[in-house]
Amino acid sequence: MNTTGTNATLEAAYAEAAERFVAANPKSAAIQERTLATMPGGNTRTVLHYDPFPLRFARGEGCRLWDVDGHAYVDYLGEYTAGLYGHSEPVIRDAIKQAADDGWVLGGPTLLEARMAEAVVNRFPAAERVRFTNSGTEANLMALSAARAFTGRDRVMVFKGAYHGGVLYFAGSPLNAPFDYVMGDYNDINGSAALIREQGDRLAAVLVEPMCGSGGCLPGSEAFLTALRTATRETGALLIFDEVMTSRLSPTGLHGALGITPDLITLGKYVGGGLSFGAFGGRADILAHFDPRAPGAWPHAGTFNNNVFTMSAGLAGLTHVYTPERAEALNAAGDALRGRLTRSIADRGLALTITGMGSMMAVHAGAIAPTSPPEAAARNRRLVDLMHLDLIHGGIYTARRGMMVLSLPMAAPEFDTLVAAFEEFLDSRRPVIEAALAEEEVA
Repeated sequence: MNTTGTNATLEAAYAEAAERFVAANPKSAAIQERTLATMPGGNTRTVLHYDPFPLRFARGEGCRLWDVDGHAYVDYLGEYTAGLYGHSEPVIRDAIKQAADDGWVLGGPTLLEARMAEAVVNRFPAAERVRFTNSGTEANLMALSAARAFTGRDRVMVFKGAYHGGVLYFAGSPLNAPFDYVMGDYNDINGSAALIREQGDRLAAVLVEPMCGSGGCLPGSEAFLTALRTATRETGALLIFDEVMTSRLSPTGLHGALGITPDLITLGKYVGGGLSFGAFGGRADILAHFDPRAPGAWPHAGTFNNNVFTMSAGLAGLTHVYTPERAEALNAAGDALRGRLTRSIADRGLALTITGMGSMMAVHAGAIAPTSPPEAAARNRRLVDLMHLDLIHGGIYTARRGMMVLSLPMAAPEFDTLVAAFEEFLDSRRPVIEAALAEEEVA
């Protein structure tokens, strides 16, 4: 890279990195231009868009990706945590092949879904019963709807800046599902508990991630989550933990590791083995209302809720690949890697920080870690944009917002590659980093 001293401003540095990116990726650029005629912005998934245009990928193997221009990358985006198993895990591939051989769209209950339900209930303490959906978004919608029906109340409490799916995004989206929302501040112990008590018998549920994933890998403090649990019990509201991302952080989900049991949990991402998947589960007395044998049972349809490919892949992953032992090992490796990156920053005296737990982490501008999504969003985002393009140049693919996720195929060489590319960014961009942070006076 060797750009030390050549960029007077952050925008100039970004323009340089973008020009280099464009020159290196003509085939991705051509596909982007062609796709503008059929999809708005050439895009069907907003989070994957970035300036000047997103890379187009041709294939993946293990923990590596190859784009259409032939460049190889270590995949630290990890499909936003869904790619836990990498791109070619043989046990899951064989399970999918077996499902294909046995036929799909069967139109009836299968042995696979029964086994998958047993695996989920045995794995996650809060899930006394479970039902399957097609995505984490759908799982959260169903959990909220169930909470409102169970309590006979309408209002839902969420947290500013939180993301719980495409129609549950609380950072200014006009497309959210039309529930009656009240919003608290993430990690505000006293304020959140007071808001729950203030809402009283109007509040059906509190929906929260025990660690904000999309909001910046920001752990909820144990005191904060305990306060939510206590206040919801007092008022009769249901506590819903969105563990679509965080269930990977321990063998029993993050709620299991914390010893805090919500009334309902939602799952998705890797739990389906890397295929489209969602689930919601929780207390048996709540889920009993979905029992179709009971008078007045709540209906829950979905053509692909129990599709054989997801059931087969998810079952193979949970029972044969992501065992409790491997979950412990992967998250310990993530903690160690985050420690190395943090030391790289400290050794250089730069005002950056890395948040997260286990196999999930994110880089933020500022020497003090943010504790809520709005606080994270207020940090210098352009600096993280620059890091994203520089890491791509160094063969590392991450989320645009600075999020990095581990996958099971990774080992010491991949960790070393990330540390080297990150340190190259810190060293070559040092003047830009220091100037940008000094200008914005990020604490």
